[in-house]
Amino acid sequence: MTDQSVRQIPFTDAEGTSRTLDDYAADVLLVVNVASKCGLTPQYEQLEQLQRTYGERGFTVVGFPCNQFMGQEPGSIDKILEFCSTTYGISFPINDKVKVNGRNATELYKQLKQTQDTGGKAGRVEWNFEKFLVSPDGSVQRFRPKQKPDDPEIVSAIESALTR
Repeated sequence: MTDQSVRQIPFTDAEGTSRTLDDYAADVLLVVNVASKCGLTPQYEQLEQLQRTYGERGFTVVGFPCNQFMGQEPGSIDKILEFCSTTYGISFPINDKVKVNGRNATELYKQLKQTQDTGGKAGRVEWNFEKFLVSPDGSVQRFRPKQKPDDPEIVSAIESALTR
């Protein structure tokens, strides 16, 4: 997928402000639907490590809380931000809660879900912590939830996309 517009689709941040992926100074973004009461929640630790490792080189993790998978993100945005800060020391942006699947999915996720994973499958987000690597040119790579953020395939993709 090489549609520049994915970087220009508006969404709402945690403060209620309309933003786009282009608003982040980073060239390379890892967009992740996150949840605080999921078996995969410990991936926050690896996501934060990626942020700390590559942040100065033009990389940012962008989190989108989602409560669509067994109600595993039930809290308010304030509770979510507090959890992320106190439990995992998250320094990357956490945005307002979104829907990633179904008729009411946010436009950003409607676009991202058109991207195929390494097995050639596009469509629905499978679960919390699905990852989309968005490059400066708007191209997107998709990694499924069980693939950990520090998986060599993801790290390699980030390093390849970085321009500095």
